[in-house]
Amino acid sequence: MPALHTFAQATYLMQIFSAAFLAILFLQSGIDKIVDRRGNLEWLTGHFAKIPLAAIVPVLLIAITILELAAGALSALGCVLVIFLHDPTIAFCGAVIATVAVLALFFGQRMAKDYAGAAVLVPYFLLSLIAIYLLAQR
Repeated sequence: MPALHTFAQATYLMQIFSAAFLAILFLQSGIDKIVDRRGNLEWLTGHFAKIPLAAIVPVLLIAITILELAAGALSALGCVLVIFLHDPTIAFCGAVIATVAVLALFFGQRMAKDYAGAAVLVPYFLLSLIAIYLLAQR
């Protein structure tokens, strides 16, 4: 078994863990938006009631659900591929879509003037950027 404390092995482990984290985060969130669509739609409609996005909340919910499910699915598949094939390409794509999803959520929170909610997204954004960097390594 190769030493896990080398730079290459540490990078390999960080690729696995970052892809797994993004998979769990975005699959859970995307699935929740499908399972509890009505609850999510009601909350978002109220949250965005006073901004220009109010009229298109149902379309935005569909868009963010697709982004989250794509990010989660690609990250999950990518995690498996990193483990078995040492190929981070699919996980990299998942991390890029995850970053786009976080940016979309951040934009919505800022538009709604929910600054505390926007601040909560910053660590996820940073993690997704780090994942992109790590997953670009071969």
